[in-house]
Amino acid sequence: MGIFSFNAIALAFLLAIISGAVNACPPSDREALLALSSSLKEPYLGIFDSWKGTDCCSNWYGISCDPTTHRVTDVSLRGESEDPILQKTGHSSSGYMTGTINPSICQLDRLTTLIIADWKGISGEIPSCLASLPNLRVLDLIGNSLSGKIPDQIGNLQKLTVLNLADNKINGEIPSSIIQLSSLKHLDLSNNLLTGEVPANFGNLKMLSRALLSGNQLTGTIPISIGNMYRLADLDISRNKIQGQIPAQLGKMKVLATLDLGSNMLTGEIPPAVLGSTGLGILNLSRNSLEGNIPNVFGPKSYFMALDLSFNNLKGPVPGSLSSAKFVGHLDLSHNHLCGTIPVGTPFDHLEASSFDSNDCLCGNPLKTC
Repeated sequence: MGIFSFNAIALAFLLAIISGAVNACPPSDREALLALSSSLKEPYLGIFDSWKGTDCCSNWYGISCDPTTHRVTDVSLRGESEDPILQKTGHSSSGYMTGTINPSICQLDRLTTLIIADWKGISGEIPSCLASLPNLRVLDLIGNSLSGKIPDQIGNLQKLTVLNLADNKINGEIPSSIIQLSSLKHLDLSNNLLTGEVPANFGNLKMLSRALLSGNQLTGTIPISIGNMYRLADLDISRNKIQGQIPAQLGKMKVLATLDLGSNMLTGEIPPAVLGSTGLGILNLSRNSLEGNIPNVFGPKSYFMALDLSFNNLKGPVPGSLSSAKFVGHLDLSHNHLCGTIPVGTPFDHLEASSFDSNDCLCGNPLKTC
């Protein structure tokens, strides 16, 4: 082999090394990820075994990079999914991880997606520095054992579209800055230990389509401003300690399809606009202290897959206009003070006695005859 050929091969080899180094993720991104993995223990799957080598953009499990800058953009570690790697657990769709979320993750300042979800055993607090990541669009930490508070400056994440912190042990109040998340579409804070009130200006979240706040210890009243959220399709504030009356504005929301206010401390009468809404398909007002008659406002456009008004202090008759509803799948009016004859025809011909149990003096099919 000639000297020229030898030099050409050496040069090509050198260029390959340089090219590989140029296309690899920056050492600072790699070090941040290794610090994250050092704070987490995942004993069954070995997903961090793939976090080897100098290029964290290449075959590192759950890591994605920008193809141009080679900066880390996505960290996606989900403990419940259809990913084949989870079949190693023997449970086919569930993993387990302990440890804490290292603040080193905040050094990934090009991060757009952070998912560390459904690992059950991850504890500690949410790093407050996450609120300083300017490009973050998805923050999903559902299904762990995280405690502490939601970062006060969470409202700084102006590009955030998904905030999912459900099924943890997070306490404290919902930060007032949350109403600054002008791009937020999905909010799930359910099944935590949150206290305090829903922010009065919650309705400022104009882009929000799902607001899930159930299973906490929230107090105060339902903000009237929610009625201004023209994209909201799903509102769940059930299983809290919410007081006061149901705002009539909730019945005038154009796309609201699911409204769950069950298991609170709500009082007053059911607004006719809510029961008369032609958009609501699932309505749960059970286990409150609602009073008065059930508004007789149903019509041909009423379509309820589920309507639950049980365990309240409602009185008077079962509304006859329910017979004119287009569809009522599940109906529960039990444990109230209703009285009179149950209407005949649909939907009453397919309902069971449990739908009307424990009222003062209801009669007629499917109960005893009058």
